[in-house]
Amino acid sequence: MRFTKMHGLGNDYVYVNCFEEKVLDPVKTAILVSDRHRGIGADGLILICPSKAADVKMQMYNADGSQAQMCGNGIRCVAKYAYEHNLTKNRKPSLTVETGRGVLTLGLEINSSDKVEQVCVNMGEPILEPAKIPVLLEGESVIEAAIDVQNQRMLMTCVSMGNPHAVFFLDEIESINIEKVGPIIENHELFPQRVNAHFVRVNSRNELTMITWERGSGVTLACGTGASACCAAAVLTDRCDRKVLAHLPGGDLQIEWSQKDNCVYMTGPATEVFTGVWLDNNAN
Repeated sequence: MRFTKMHGLGNDYVYVNCFEEKVLDPVKTAILVSDRHRGIGADGLILICPSKAADVKMQMYNADGSQAQMCGNGIRCVAKYAYEHNLTKNRKPSLTVETGRGVLTLGLEINSSDKVEQVCVNMGEPILEPAKIPVLLEGESVIEAAIDVQNQRMLMTCVSMGNPHAVFFLDEIESINIEKVGPIIENHELFPQRVNAHFVRVNSRNELTMITWERGSGVTLACGTGASACCAAAVLTDRCDRKVLAHLPGGDLQIEWSQKDNCVYMTGPATEVFTGVWLDNNAN
């Protein structure tokens, strides 16, 4: 199986061009290739497939084999790969990608060498209804709701960007033991499909710093859907304006929750690292 290793701000995945390759058991393959000691090493596996509804289709599997609907950093890399490897019919600075959250439109910043440097993703509208996130709480939205974690009461704001997120605003995110608290929140009984947990320090009305525990993968250097959810949560709690610079451990993302169409736009880089051949025949 030929693969390409790519990352968006250090949020790394193994990508397989399913226009040319077949992956018969993506769940098992994701687990094997993601292993950082005995595999390639990644936060998961992303398949780039033909689509009848868009230029390409993205199928994403976390490091534990669970399937996810959407990945903001991953989709930027899908766009870069699709453009640079000629998977799209037209050589244009935009393309569409079919995801578990629907068809999303991406704008490409292309340099003089015909390489994609930055990608702007229309992430769609934030989903705020508890049943659609999903989170087992009543009301029209979940804004600064209390949750008990290790005998400590914390306030969370919940948003779905096609996948569920719980956002916690703190004065000092460095004090959080994310390795211990993250999995507790991820698997909390309030979240029937588990949840991504983000801890955020607001620096100003247009700047925030965040760290992430990603469901199915653990600590990651960046989370694009998470940064989008954190921007929405910061606006909903009147901590930030609609356009913010999000600092993540792996780098920065520009996020804007547009008033014009209520969609969140995320802009950031995508990087191709290397290609190779996976020889483990048990994976597919």
